This record gives sequence, structure tokens and C-alpha cells, in this order.
Amino acid sequence: MAGPGRSLLVATVFVASASVLVLEIVAGRILAPYVGVSLQTFTGIIGTILAAIALGAWMGGRLADRIDPTRLLGPSLLLGGILSVVSPSLVYVIGPSASGEAPVTIITLAFVGFFLPAAVLSTVTPIAAKLSLHSLADTGSVVGQLSAVGTAGALFGTFITGFVLIAAIPSQPITWVVGAVLLALGILTTLPWGRATLISSLAIFALAVTASSAVAAPCDHETAYSCALVVVRSEGPAVRALILDTFVNSVVDTTDPTFLGSRYARAIDAVVVSRMPSGPDSVAFVGGGGFTLPRYYQATSGATAVVLEIDGALHDIAIEALGLVDGPWLDVVVGDARVSLRSLPVRAFDVVVGDAFSGRSVPWHLTTVEFVTEIRERLGPGGVYVINVIDHPPTRFAKAEAATIADVFPHVAVVAPGDYLEGARGGNFVIAGSDGPFDGSAITDLLVDGEVVILDAEARAWFGGARLLVDDFAPTDQLLSRP
Repeated sequence: MAGPGRSLLVATVFVASASVLVLEIVAGRILAPYVGVSLQTFTGIIGTILAAIALGAWMGGRLADRIDPTRLLGPSLLLGGILSVVSPSLVYVIGPSASGEAPVTIITLAFVGFFLPAAVLSTVTPIAAKLSLHSLADTGSVVGQLSAVGTAGALFGTFITGFVLIAAIPSQPITWVVGAVLLALGILTTLPWGRATLISSLAIFALAVTASSAVAAPCDHETAYSCALVVVRSEGPAVRALILDTFVNSVVDTTDPTFLGSRYARAIDAVVVSRMPSGPDSVAFVGGGGFTLPRYYQATSGATAVVLEIDGALHDIAIEALGLVDGPWLDVVVGDARVSLRSLPVRAFDVVVGDAFSGRSVPWHLTTVEFVTEIRERLGPGGVYVINVIDHPPTRFAKAEAATIADVFPHVAVVAPGDYLEGARGGNFVIAGSDGPFDGSAITDLLVDGEVVILDAEARAWFGGARLLVDDFAPTDQLLSRP
């Protein structure tokens, strides 16, 4: 039986390689609700996929030398397509019982969900090479061409997923699209086998999609950056929590914008009000989340707010599900805060609130001396930069961030429960910097959760010896400790 033509072989290599990279990028989104979004997450996923590519290439070459390759190509595409379709479901089923941020957990979930489809699809290139070789004289050109085509496919898969698909389609349907393309190509390469192969392939694919769609993703909304869930809290039907990738990001009362349901939000307000008893007039926020503090300051002091939020969908979720009332007082700038900040006027804000960090995601470029310096330039006289940091013993990241802020501002304050500062437990630390001194007694009088306030010399003694975070070296994922 004659094998597929050269053009079809080239197309199969391109599509198979592209599919592997699509799955690799989508894997980060699908695993995020269970393992977070961090350097460890992507390291585990990339390593797992590379191992699958290596094994698949080796197995594909061995099989092509022992079995008629015309009978291998189609089944590899069909099997790879079916495995791609069911890969999210496997993660959704196993993820709740295997969640955590340990490397072994990340690698396990990546392996369960994506190792097999990536390995199977990586058999395509050596099989296609075997089918393309007709003499030893053209070995180099054939292998080189297919290698180049595979790399081009990988680039296409990377760009189309990162720049288009993730923003346009939820993650699970992306795997269905990948599966459908592989199914069509697999059928095309197996048509000489007859109608039975076509019918059985379509039936198996339909069954895989049906089974996959029956396992729901753990999200109300899948945005371009997170798996978002809104849940009603026990405090009452109007009190809701915004959960991003299983981490509680914000707690709001949809009927009362002055409600602060998080300890760290109350601590931030204590720091701000200690300096501005009547409240700020203009506030910039690095991170919006559930828009808790922007609406709070608008309600309590009539403040205008500029929110730098990379995930524009969170603004829509806040309006639809969290009671945010939009208006001219609120300006939401969608984009990376490091870039967006440069468009804000200097000396324009009373307060800048940093709330872009969660327990499982720390954008390192928003932690550095260079970024904090840009923040300071946006503050007016007596302005305050106050951030929420989540860390656990030995709190190396919280101390490094406090040291970084203290390097830029002459005055620094740290607010946290006493046992956090002593290193017995961890959680939310509120760290603030300003050109003017803080009033520790005023902050303490405003606190309602029993935190401790340490200022300047005492704060510097607490984080003494911590490494400054700079653009050239900010190993936040390695410094951060998790429970």
C-alpha cells in the first residue's frame, strides 16, 4: 500500500508539533486551579512535555523500523487526538485530591493529563521521516526539512495559543479543537483502510468529547489569566468571595461597599487612615481583583481610583457578580501594571495600593526596587505605598519585599499578627513605605484584628540581611514559602 504523499506528510508533522505546544500552554491554565501559577508550575509542565517528546520520538523511530509506517501514521494522529480531548478531564478528576504546590504534585498532574498525548503525537515526525526516505542519498535533506517543519509547527502552536486561543476560547474546548484537527488529519491518512476505520474513529472521538464535557472545569468564569469562581459566604447572601485558581482573592458585600471582609484589607485601610483621617482623594491600585478597596474609598471619601489590572475580565465579573457600580470615578487600565504604570501622571496619587500578589502567584517584576521607584514617582507629598504580601515561615519573600520598599522609601511599616512576625505562622503581611514617618500608635488604634505594627528601625531589624529584589535578580518563587 502506498503511503501518504510528501505534502500530506509535511502537514502531519506541522500539525502534530503544533498540537504538542498548544497542549503545553493550555496545560498551565488547566493545572492552575490545583497547583497555582508559578515558576515551578511551568518548569514542571515544560519538563514533562519535553520528556514526552523525547520518549515519543524514540518510540516512533523504533516502531517505524519494525512495522509498516503506512499503518502507524494515521493511528498516531487519531490516538493523539483522542488523548488530547480527554486530557483536561483527567486533571479535573484527579486535581482536587492531588492539589498543592510541591514539584512532585505539579509533575504528577502534568504527567497524568498531558504526557501521553504529547508522547503519542511526537511519534509522528520519525514515522513521517521513514515514509519520506527513499534512498540514503537524501537522508539529510528529508530529516532537516521535517525537523524545520516540526519547529515551525511548534512556533505556530505557541503563538496561536498564547496570543489568540487562550483569550478567545476556554481551555477545555481548545483541546477539543486540537482533537478535531488531529482526527481529520488522521482520517485523511487512513482513508485507504476503508469506511469502517472512518466510522469507528468518528464514534470514538464523539465518545471522548462527550465524556470530557461531562467533567466540568472548576470555574464560573475562565479568563485569559485565571479560573474564577464566585461563592456566597456564610456571613450572608450578599457576601461573596472571588476565588482565583482556588485562592480567595477578595471578599465583598454586594450591597455594602464599605464592608471589608479581609483582615489584610482592614490593615491596609488602617495604614492609610492613620495618615489621612478623612480618607484619600486619589488612589491607584496595582491589581483589581474584586475591586474591594476601590469601591470602599469611593464610598467613604469620594476618592477617584485608577486600577491597573492585567485581567480585564475581572472588571466584568465584579460588575456582574460582586456588586461593583461603575462610574466616572473608576478608571480601569487593562494591561501589565509594570507597563501601564508608566502612563500615569507623576505626583498624582495620595495612595498606591499593591494587591497583585496571591498565595500562588507573585509577578516578580512588580516586586523590585525599580518598580517601587516608579511607584514613588507617582505619589504626591506625604503619599503612601502599601501592599499585601502573602508568605509563610521563614518569610524570606515578605522580608525581601519589605527590605526592597525600605530601600526606596525612608520610612517603612509592617503590619501583621505577632506570631507571623515571630516566624511561627504565616499569611498576609501589610507593608507600607512613605517619604513621611508613620504613626504607629495611630495605626494600632485603627486595627481591629489584633495585629502588631513595627516601624523603621524595628522593621529593619525584622528583615535585616534580606536580599533586595531588583530587575536583574528577583527569585520570588524561590523565596516564597507556602503552607
